[in-house]
Amino acid sequence: MLIGPTLGRYFAARFARTVLGVFVTVFALVYTLDFAELLRRAGETQGASTGLMAQLSLYRTPAVAEGVLPFAVLFGSMAALLQLSRKLELVVARAAGISAWQFLQPGVFVALALGALAVGVYNPVSAMLKQRSTEIEAKIFAKATKAGSGKDLWIRQRGSDGEAILRAETAIEGSTTLAGVSVFTFDEAGKFAEQLVAARATLHDGYWELSDVRVLTPDAPPESFDTYLIASNLDPGQVRQRFTPPESVPFWQLPTTIARTERAGLDATRYRLQYDVLWARPVLFVAMVIVAATVSLRFFRFGGVGKLVLGGVAAGFALYVIRQVMEGLGASGLVAAPVAAWFPAVVGSLLGTLTLLYQEDG
Repeated sequence: MLIGPTLGRYFAARFARTVLGVFVTVFALVYTLDFAELLRRAGETQGASTGLMAQLSLYRTPAVAEGVLPFAVLFGSMAALLQLSRKLELVVARAAGISAWQFLQPGVFVALALGALAVGVYNPVSAMLKQRSTEIEAKIFAKATKAGSGKDLWIRQRGSDGEAILRAETAIEGSTTLAGVSVFTFDEAGKFAEQLVAARATLHDGYWELSDVRVLTPDAPPESFDTYLIASNLDPGQVRQRFTPPESVPFWQLPTTIARTERAGLDATRYRLQYDVLWARPVLFVAMVIVAATVSLRFFRFGGVGKLVLGGVAAGFALYVIRQVMEGLGASGLVAAPVAAWFPAVVGSLLGTLTLLYQEDG
């Protein structure tokens, strides 16, 4: 039986306000911490103004905050239900013959709506902003990053001119462009030939195009070039896949990315897993609402609310661990991608429903 439209809209508004309130609070906290870290990294770096760091942090934060969306739904739903219970609104609803399953309907609807918006709108925007932030970081911090920090990217290749080893300080996601590049070239006999230091390097079919290059050789003074080409046997598709994590690909572009990766003969398991994870996200949000209901419907006058809230936090953490384990198994190919993506959402919903059935109907 469906809940009445007036009461349903009221409960839905309460759910939406608390969930969005929790998410905005976390978003602001992440932004503040990231902004402070960027200011520390900027230091005396040329061009790293406070305004640019604020903009860069704003571009980076949505991708980080996307990972806490399920917890925002969990804690927001718990807060909404506890507020309704504390103000005796749930008591009145029960006295009017409305069951727990009915006043949870608005919460489930809000979870599905937020899940659809998170997948169809928020994810593409956050992915594009993340790619933009990578480009800005490459321009600002590449030359300021210390070589040998342990976070550098290394590529070994063989071309028509001999072997070369590339070290890059960062990669621009969604492209074949590297920033802060050092190239060590060797002749066909394996003897060191020269070192190239470039601001950027972009891989094309059959060659690397280096920009703003300084050439260092053992037997000649350094030379500078605007552009420098190096032969390469690397496939641009392979390089693009290696430096573009699935989380950086917008939802609507994932099918194209999967098809392009498979046509190139590459493994598209990670992209398929990300696609299924995003499809399962609305159901995961519903699972969080049901889990929140299992620990938030106790009357305040009975006491023990604090223990139940801690139980809800523990249940959410357990669900998070299960999701991480299953995604790891799916990325490694040990578990089919659809199973790995849907397992946490389905199991969480079923266990929450079972617990709620026991609590409400004995």
